Amino acid sequence: MLHDPAGGLPQPGPDPIDHGAALARCFDIIRPGQCDAPLLFASPHSGRDYTPAFLATTRLTPLALRRSEDSFLDEIIAGTPEHGATVIAARFPRCFCDANREAWELDPAMFADALPGWVNTTSPRVRAGLGTIARVVGGGETIYGEKLRFAEAERRVREFWHPYHDALSGLLADILRAAGHCLLVDCHSMPSHACEGRRPLPDVVLGDAHGSACAPSVTRYVEQFFTGRGYQVRRNDPYAGGFVTRHYGRPARRAHAIQLEFARALYMDEETLDRRPGLATLAEDVTHLAAALARDIHTLMIQD
Repeated sequence: MLHDPAGGLPQPGPDPIDHGAALARCFDIIRPGQCDAPLLFASPHSGRDYTPAFLATTRLTPLALRRSEDSFLDEIIAGTPEHGATVIAARFPRCFCDANREAWELDPAMFADALPGWVNTTSPRVRAGLGTIARVVGGGETIYGEKLRFAEAERRVREFWHPYHDALSGLLADILRAAGHCLLVDCHSMPSHACEGRRPLPDVVLGDAHGSACAPSVTRYVEQFFTGRGYQVRRNDPYAGGFVTRHYGRPARRAHAIQLEFARALYMDEETLDRRPGLATLAEDVTHLAAALARDIHTLMIQD
């Protein structure tokens, strides 16, 4: 079953199988250089390995599928190991298998056969078409022309979701053992339309599950870091933290998690998905965040 250093419940359903070669195509891990800090930066949604087999099952163009990505977040966090952080970034696309969901959040309308009774078919994410196996992309277009078989969902969860979370939880357990505490920074991007009606428009949204996933001192620190660099920052609105933040963030057990959502307009063209010059600036600022956290995290952890 899924190992959880924070002591959470394992996921329902069968144990993951021996993943073998699947591990090599699931994620990248960048380990720190000369020093270690109790920090793990993660990007579960920046994967862009769209295999021909997957593309053959979809009714959308690759560009349309890619609009569900948190494009280039793996690049934005790639400099953090210079200051002691570890990085994990999924290679598989979010629309293929979403690592920021429970393992078995599935929409029964997508499948030709009946789903097992233990599958979560009623979550808000499922109703929105954005379960573990998504029905739609970020723009609302339907992904598949035909219904899937449950065996295909099971294969993706076993060969992609489980290896990613096995690695993530193992890295966190190692950090927790070595340092006595850990901070997971789960990194995402948000389209401009997600914040319509909010003024000023946020550049960064911090999600700490309304204070339950991360020490308040850490959330305040990250907020002050970004506001000090001129970013408009909001907390928990419209994103309070997904499965990863809520599942791994257990402050009472010295395991903290915070979700960072960066406005895509800061660093990319949202229509063409091309990089903009702001990407280098954001990457530099995130690297500086890692340096600041590495310096102060031990003090922050004992303040609350």
